[in-house]
Amino acid sequence: MEKIFKCSICGYIAEGIEAPEVCPKCGLGKEKFVELSEEDAKKIYASDRTNNIHAEIIVLADRIAELSKEGIEENLDPKCVSAFEKAKNEAWVIKQRCKAELAGHMANGKW
Repeated sequence: MEKIFKCSICGYIAEGIEAPEVCPKCGLGKEKFVELSEEDAKKIYASDRTNNIHAEIIVLADRIAELSKEGIEENLDPKCVSAFEKAKNEAWVIKQRCKAELAGHMANGKW
């Protein structure tokens, strides 16, 4: 049965029968990994999809900001520029909200 291991140095999460010989992130040895409890492993599995959704929303918000900037630079008319400026600002808020939520997940062990 696979288990969840966390590198005590960098926080990398590994899944397997045993911890990896070397951490793929920080390069330190197997002895730096700790096996997570069943409860903590469940948190990780349960939050995996929502973490991915937040990450995808962040990427989409970046794309909205890029498109809005392009629209602002086109400078077609004041109302159009205003709409693009609002979209750019709203994309920033959406992005920061998702980043804050991910930070909260990490703080609560929902890697």
